[in-house]
Amino acid sequence: MNEKISGASLPSVAALSYLGDARHSLYVRRMLVLRGLTKSGDLNREALRYVTAEAQARMYLRIADELTSDEADVFRRASNSTHLNRPKHASGRDYRFATGFEAVIGMLEWLGQTERLEYLLDKSHEKEYENDSEN
Repeated sequence: MNEKISGASLPSVAALSYLGDARHSLYVRRMLVLRGLTKSGDLNREALRYVTAEAQARMYLRIADELTSDEADVFRRASNSTHLNRPKHASGRDYRFATGFEAVIGMLEWLGQTERLEYLLDKSHEKEYENDSEN
């Protein structure tokens, strides 16, 4: 494991997931504003399409094969965490994948690995963009 990524230098996976949730939400909000949405109701409604456990699970599957061993380890630890409180509207699998996805995003944000973070976020959203253009 990378010296800077050792467990001692990272917050808990729950904290990384929390941070990753915020960073992913910022990415989505910025994307929606760049698409020209201006009304708060429209922005909030569209954002919900990207920040659900189901959507984040799909996003994780798009990047799973590209994760480094450190990223995969954080994903595994977060998705297997006992702190998970699955919402009623999400499957256990989707919620675990979404939590792991958020933890990876949170780790990269924490470590300041902006280029890698933006690459994975862009890659994870590729198909979501294509689906948007069909609607």
